[in-house]
Amino acid sequence: MWETDKPLRGYNTFGIAAKAAYFLPVVDLAGLEYAMREQPAPFFILGGGSNVLFTGDLPAAVLANRIQGIEVLHENEDEVKIAVGAGMRWHDLVTWSVERGYGGLENLSLIPGQVGAAPIQNIGAYGVEVSSAIEAVDAYDLDQGEVLRFPASVCEFGYRTSIFKTTYRNKLFILRVYFRLLRRPVLHMDYGAIREELNKMGVATPDVRGISQAVIRIRQSKLPDPLLIGNAGSFFKNPTVSQDVYDAFLHRHPGIPGFPAEDGRMKIPAAWFIDHLGWKGYRMGDAGVHDRHALVLVNYGDATGQDILQLATAIQGSVYEAFGIRLEPEVNIIG
Repeated sequence: MWETDKPLRGYNTFGIAAKAAYFLPVVDLAGLEYAMREQPAPFFILGGGSNVLFTGDLPAAVLANRIQGIEVLHENEDEVKIAVGAGMRWHDLVTWSVERGYGGLENLSLIPGQVGAAPIQNIGAYGVEVSSAIEAVDAYDLDQGEVLRFPASVCEFGYRTSIFKTTYRNKLFILRVYFRLLRRPVLHMDYGAIREELNKMGVATPDVRGISQAVIRIRQSKLPDPLLIGNAGSFFKNPTVSQDVYDAFLHRHPGIPGFPAEDGRMKIPAAWFIDHLGWKGYRMGDAGVHDRHALVLVNYGDATGQDILQLATAIQGSVYEAFGIRLEPEVNIIG
């Protein structure tokens, strides 16, 4: 049954005190079909709430994805193929994989949110994007009332984007995600922080467990726990620029970090621009920029979504004025 005037503070990691006009946890396809029959308002699909900023109450019928389960579909000496319920916590899946020595997800340890959000955002960290492990996605078409399967080849995965975030935005309810994991893992340790952390841990010959633990330690040292300080992780995407533009930046700002991106472009950490302009640690009431990671905007208690958005807009304007770079939010702004 639908709940009404549902407080959403406990359903978003920013801890924003918004309300939903209607709210329904969905644990299986039958629950979704009930929602279709008894739809009281336009749908809004909510996963773990770790990548959203509510700027006001939602006059919507919120579907909260709670579909669970891991099913092993196929395995041999080289690989394991699994289907995972989209409502499962992402890190629980990573833990399941790492404990069995399967490779492919270890660099994505401790990313908040649910499995269903992974293909939507094409989540990534420390040199790995989830698209490298995804084989297909099952989703329910809310317009047609049918289940569709999307092979990875048609998902249009890109940097923090996919077909689910563009063409099918708010039109699909993700049911299951299919992964191919490796029994003979290819370890990704090119990210300098991982090698440094492994050295601190005294790990000379790392495996997927070691990589995962290193990533967890790095993330815990830099990123605030949403249970203690409301946040949604990285608020902005890292901008990409042409090689010529990057070279010009490097000439004016020796030491500016940059990493190769697609099509010969360079990716510059958004945190560098924000930190360089003195925003790290800045506070505007209960909205602020975290003092250890300039890319993380935080709610120190009773900030509204509008407070966070006002701060984000000020940062965007500051970066554009100083560098001519438009920072694009990675967080979905709702309202």
